[in-house]
Amino acid sequence: MNQIPFSPPDITEKEIAEVVDTLRSGWITTGPKTKRFEREIAAFCGNSYAVCLNSATASMELTLRLFGIGPGDEVIVPAYTYTATASVVAHVGATIVMVDCADNSYEMDYEKMARAITSRTKAIIPVDLGGILCDYEQVYRIVLDKKSVYQPSNALQEVLGRILVLADASHSFGAEAGQRRSGNFADFSAFSFHAVKNLTTAEGGAVTWRDDLGLDGNTIYRQYMLMSLHGQSKDALAKTQLGAWEYDIVAPLYKCNMTDIMAAIGLAQLHRYGSMLETRRSLVSQYNAMLHGACVQPAHHLRPDNTSSCHLYLTQLQGKTLGERNAVIEKLAEQGISTNVHYKPLPLLTAYRNMGFRMEDYPKAYARYETELTLPLYSTLTMEQVERICREIRTMVR
Repeated sequence: MNQIPFSPPDITEKEIAEVVDTLRSGWITTGPKTKRFEREIAAFCGNSYAVCLNSATASMELTLRLFGIGPGDEVIVPAYTYTATASVVAHVGATIVMVDCADNSYEMDYEKMARAITSRTKAIIPVDLGGILCDYEQVYRIVLDKKSVYQPSNALQEVLGRILVLADASHSFGAEAGQRRSGNFADFSAFSFHAVKNLTTAEGGAVTWRDDLGLDGNTIYRQYMLMSLHGQSKDALAKTQLGAWEYDIVAPLYKCNMTDIMAAIGLAQLHRYGSMLETRRSLVSQYNAMLHGACVQPAHHLRPDNTSSCHLYLTQLQGKTLGERNAVIEKLAEQGISTNVHYKPLPLLTAYRNMGFRMEDYPKAYARYETELTLPLYSTLTMEQVERICREIRTMVR
């Protein structure tokens, strides 16, 4: 039986050659390739700056720290997401405020989000689940409506002048709407380049920010560099310049930089990324066609005004129970087809239950979870494999 894995990386000789070139160069930690990858990511997103780090998690956490968000502050997150969206809020000591899903949606209920805003709210972290862009127009409408209750507590917050919108864009690198790409909707956007993502660096991530925020981009970039390299005033590359060994530590900060080996993989992936996205979107179109009329409701990846990065093929098994959904997963596995569930809502997890969150307070998130089934979707998946997956699904879900 031919196995269909869930999400293998798409690695070619181009990635291998770029890594070998890095290994032979003698420079394998943060250096020239990381800096080039940052510039290319920024240009891809339509911004002037990007910072490459070791994860999207680090990208979100350092952004909260950049804005001085911590104890006494509140940050709004969706209940339906992966733990990283909320754990970064806990890392900085701020209070997690969770919002349930809207009806028949993976996104936050924006009316409930608006009601959750208080004078202590400093940031909102919307999630582009599966690569589908959130309704940022709604988010910003609410944020601007709530400017009167916003209470900045430092100079950077005063310059922004409102609640920070920090996108968990881990899934949405390359998503587009209205001639703009992900990375150019929220104030700051954090991407993941983990092994299962559309574009991978094995591990890794990046953060980029819009040019129209009234912030000094060079100063912001410099702050990320300090926070990601122990607060050291010079990185290793700068210290190699003649007579430039001396450095200072301006604060006891963190260590979450990207290496040139990781960036080498990312550069090769980015140069291939257009065709990889086209393949994913073609596979989504085929899935949609072959599942039409079945009791399977896919997420809306391909819309005239909003094209997803097609990271995850999220579906709802209509009229099924959690037990029936799990049985489908097991039967597909018996046929050599790997599937997954995205995600367990945060209040179902021990860490968040221990913080006092109760699943019964987020019924719509639970309703999405109990019938959610994620099918394989990746740029090396074949049309024949999609046909096989759909045939099996249609026999099991009636």
